[in-house]
Amino acid sequence: MICLLRIALVWPIVVSIAHGEYPRTLLLFFTAAASDGLDGLLAKRFRWTSPLGKLLDPLADKLLLVAVFLVATWYGLVPRWLTIAAVARDVLFGLGALAYQIGWGPLNGRPMISSKINTLLQVLYLLAIVAHAGFGLPPPGMLQALALLTLLTVLISGYAYVREFTQRALRVAHA
Repeated sequence: MICLLRIALVWPIVVSIAHGEYPRTLLLFFTAAASDGLDGLLAKRFRWTSPLGKLLDPLADKLLLVAVFLVATWYGLVPRWLTIAAVARDVLFGLGALAYQIGWGPLNGRPMISSKINTLLQVLYLLAIVAHAGFGLPPPGMLQALALLTLLTVLISGYAYVREFTQRALRVAHA
């Protein structure tokens, strides 16, 4: 249910960015981000997991982040180079996961720590961008530093996933 809430919040967030309603965007995006944390906490604490939840959770994350990156870039809030890197990583990950499932079988794995750090930094960066657009804070220098740090984690987590999928595929192929 929490994943569905996050998916349902994507459209109102996109519309609020398009209308320049940044305080509303900040509230909605923060709610969506917090729901992701709550969802993960409840799943671990009470072992509330399901095959559908394992599919919906990363899907909700990707829909939210990709949509906000694309719309925020369209309206000049996020630099193109960062959006290209973030979206390309997600597309690469999705295609890699699909290729692995077709060629070698189910992925059966947990998210990597580099991916969790990357998601956290993407969320923090987007929250900071929206806060800056609505309230003028944080200052531009901090946004630029956060953008570069986010790019670094995009590259590290993308590399880590490519390496992991390749190693898994090679192990299965040799077996």
